[in-house]
Amino acid sequence: MTVFLSTLVLWIVSLTLHEFAHARVAYSGGDVTVVDKGYLTLNPLRYLHPVMSIVLPLIILVIGGIPLPGGAVYIDHTRLRSKAWESAVSVAGPLANLALFLLVGLAFKFGLVDTEDNTNTLAMTLAVFAYLQVLAFLLNMLPLPGLDGFGIIAPYLSYEIRQKSYELANVGFILLIVMLMFSPLGRTFFEIVQSLTGWLVPFDVLANGWLEFRTAIPR
Repeated sequence: MTVFLSTLVLWIVSLTLHEFAHARVAYSGGDVTVVDKGYLTLNPLRYLHPVMSIVLPLIILVIGGIPLPGGAVYIDHTRLRSKAWESAVSVAGPLANLALFLLVGLAFKFGLVDTEDNTNTLAMTLAVFAYLQVLAFLLNMLPLPGLDGFGIIAPYLSYEIRQKSYELANVGFILLIVMLMFSPLGRTFFEIVQSLTGWLVPFDVLANGWLEFRTAIPR
């Protein structure tokens, strides 16, 4: 249970940094309204969304998925100075996840985390956290409506295509979850996440940590 709870706390930290990155880049790009909305802060309560951060993750947990809560930052894109800034705002969040993975992964690589005992609670927690950062980065970079990957290319699409895409965002999100959890493509995706995580994180520590994490999930 310690690995599970500690990982969720760290995930909330990463969620906050992800959303803060969106807001900070938006501010630099011209959307000064993020100040009044209270987004230029590291207070996680500013970013938590009742459905995306609590309800949906609990549903995914119950049916055996991965509890990845989402945050909410509302950017006024009309205030951004260019299409490049719009893309930069979208990519900033995933890059925050990538930076966190590299930070934790390099701590493993340079021996700053004790891995001699592959059941070390701290090591297992950080390993699972690193895995989730890779997962969040790759998921968010998918060019699907509602995800940051689509936000990167959206400024360069026609208005009609963007609107039709956003109308289908909820359906696409449900299909993505189903595909990830029940299809061969999903298994391949998670294998890629595992391989990339293993570039810096010892596999045995990650495997033990993931087992501890999963067995603590209420069923």
